Parts: sequence; structure tokens; C-alpha cells
Amino acid sequence: MILASASPRRLALLQQLGYAPEVLATAVDETPRPGETPDALAQRLAHSKALAAAVAKPEAIILAADTVVALGDRAFGKPCNFDEAMQMYTVLGGLWHQVHTAIAVLHQGQVDLRLCSSAVRLRPLSSAEMRAYWDTGEPVDKAGAYAIQGIGAVFVSGLQGSYSGVMGLPLFETAEMLAACNLSPPCLSGHP
Repeated sequence: MILASASPRRLALLQQLGYAPEVLATAVDETPRPGETPDALAQRLAHSKALAAAVAKPEAIILAADTVVALGDRAFGKPCNFDEAMQMYTVLGGLWHQVHTAIAVLHQGQVDLRLCSSAVRLRPLSSAEMRAYWDTGEPVDKAGAYAIQGIGAVFVSGLQGSYSGVMGLPLFETAEMLAACNLSPPCLSGHP
């Protein structure tokens, strides 16, 4: 199995289930298209990443994913700097927003594509909290400028949906998709 992602969180989640994928990061243009909704963006990017990895490993089972944080039709990507992160915290603070994670599994020339959407609520952050959190380095490469599995959890006042999906790889859907390719989670197979 190939994981078409450089995300250490996605790799750790797969390893948690006993998988040992080969990592093959792919480079795709993540610029949203005009009028593209955040959930459609996540799906297009996951699909594109799987196809890009298939060029190098056409016979492999390829797993790709993409996560987009959104408030309505507004997508929040990875912040380029503290000012962008501060704007995200200001807009998202106190509101429920969506975290869309799309999973693409390419097997025998066919792509199975699924979307897992969760709702997350961040409490409002003070300016000092925003700066202190940014200075930890954690938000730099995270969609929406926070990590639910890290320090950012102290700002999450609500979650409806998949915790692992918000991290970047919904394990329920992923395990189902891989099982359909005869790759059931090794941790459940009874073998070490």
C-alpha cells in the first residue's frame, strides 16, 4: 500500500491500525477553482493525489486524502504567516465550522472516493493566546491553523463527527475502503 501524503498524522493513524504503508508524497496544485465548494475541493485534491501517485506506482493500492477547513463556502487552508492564522482564529472563534476530509483509494484502476465531514467549534482566542499558540509552531502546516490532536485541543469546545477525520484521516471510512481491497486493518487480524 502507498500513502500518497507527506502528513505525519495520516501515517501515524494508519500505523495505529497496524498498516505499514510506503509514503509517496505527491505535489498537486491545491488552488481552489472558481466557485468550487470546500467539500468539492477536498475530494478533487484527494483524487488528484491518488492519480499522481499512480504514475510512479501503477500496480499499488494507493491511499490519498485531503482536509479542508471551512466556514460555509469559505475554505481555510494552511496559514502562510501569523497574520493569516490570526485572521482564521478571529473568524472561526466561537462558531461551528466544518472540517471536510476526502479519502481516495485507487485499486486496479478504479478510484473509491469518500467524504467525511465533521463540525468543530473553537472558543474565541485572545490575541495573547493566538500569538502563544502560533509560536509553538504547531499551527504552521495545519488547515485552519490548529491541530485538534495537539495543543490546539484546548481551544476546541465542541466536536460533532470524526475525531480522526478532523486530524486528517477518518479511520472508520478508511478501514472500510481498504477492507474492500482485501486490506483489513492488521490490528484486527489476530496477527502481530
